[in-house]
Amino acid sequence: MGDIRRRGAVALGITALVAPLTVALGAGSAQAASCSTQTGPYQKQIEKFLGRPVDGRQSAADCKAIKAFQTTHKITPNIGYAGPVTWGVMDLMNKQKAVGDNPNKAGKCPTDKGRIACVDLTLQLSWIQDGRNLKYGPVPVRTGRNGHETRTGLTKVYWRDVDHVSSIYDVPMPYSQFFDGGQAFHSVGISVWSPPGSHGCVNMTKKDAVKYWNTLRKGDDVFVYGRKPGT
Repeated sequence: MGDIRRRGAVALGITALVAPLTVALGAGSAQAASCSTQTGPYQKQIEKFLGRPVDGRQSAADCKAIKAFQTTHKITPNIGYAGPVTWGVMDLMNKQKAVGDNPNKAGKCPTDKGRIACVDLTLQLSWIQDGRNLKYGPVPVRTGRNGHETRTGLTKVYWRDVDHVSSIYDVPMPYSQFFDGGQAFHSVGISVWSPPGSHGCVNMTKKDAVKYWNTLRKGDDVFVYGRKPGT
């Protein structure tokens, strides 16, 4: 997330919790952490999510599966420990899946604005609707972390830059569509479930960002509501 260089716009989750771990140290530098042998507080839930035998006891195979999930979604430390951050990501995935193809069932995103991009911070989901008709999504997104929250309310897409680069963080923000100060929809090169979150932008996969780019236009409404876990 960054400000817009040509407009001088204002720059502008899950809260990371520290799980017990043992890091092997040698020659004054940290070495790769070994796979955790500890049973975590969310062992059974995580075993079930990963399709492992649910016995509530850490095994080498459990650790390998948990560590692979952590590595994919950049959850640290990725030592295979069944802790709260890892379970938080999995629990969010479960809740997102349960929404199905009716993300606006509660009617919180306006249906009288025509084409509008909706962002549910609580479930970390976004979609595009036209009136009551779902046009695309819902798709998982990664919004602002604690201290850099994505602002709520009704705004509009006011500037688009397909090859934008953040002037604050010097990172690419492809398919940027800015809707509130320096906050924008854009693609990101990491997992959209990676904690703790963005610096305020609504991150999404390249596939979804391209679809948003091709569907939305300058002046289209954006409505952000809810509260991201951990903020």
